Amino acid sequence: MNLKHRLMTLFNDTEFFATGLESKKVFDIPDSELILIDNFFTKEESDYFYERLLHQTKWREHEMQIYDKTVTVPRMIAWYEDKENVGADKNGPNWTYELLTIRSRVEKETQMDFNSLLLNLYRNGKDGVGWHSDKEDSTGKDPIIASVTFGETRMFRLRHKFRKEIPPIEIPLHHGSFLLMAGTTNSYWQHQVPKTARDVLPRINLTFRCVNRNESNY
Repeated sequence: MNLKHRLMTLFNDTEFFATGLESKKVFDIPDSELILIDNFFTKEESDYFYERLLHQTKWREHEMQIYDKTVTVPRMIAWYEDKENVGADKNGPNWTYELLTIRSRVEKETQMDFNSLLLNLYRNGKDGVGWHSDKEDSTGKDPIIASVTFGETRMFRLRHKFRKEIPPIEIPLHHGSFLLMAGTTNSYWQHQVPKTARDVLPRINLTFRCVNRNESNY
């Protein structure tokens, strides 16, 4: 059974994912600008985007080099960016109506323009991402990352890189939520989505970014 068919069989009723009224929280933590908006999208909007992205995105596996080994990361990904970006793949996928609609809402909230998007599909509790800060090669030292979640609630954790006395932060990211990481968050904090032994449904996470590659390399 292929991935798409297995996910359609696993999940065909978005009532599993409940949302309520929008709420906004600004986190008071050092060396970071972190804002969470629960129910950034309504229940109906979130259900619609979840179904469309889950079944119509061309998900693929991603390999990365860890020391001398090539490993397949435990999640599926998809990448979109504006074709006029320096170094962009001209044959890459075009932004869909759904992605453009979500991007427009995110840009209106942040008053920023984003030109690229990484989607992650966490198929079940065995999928996750370990502690890391985002790479700076194409987005700069302190990128602003706008994150939207659809589907199963998963825990998003952060820990300070240098001040061990600061306790780690845990943020449950719910269906339709929005999280903005700005300021020096990427320089001073690491984040992860841990795996879980719980029987969980798929989760889709979208992270909007602004790519600014060095033209001299292309």
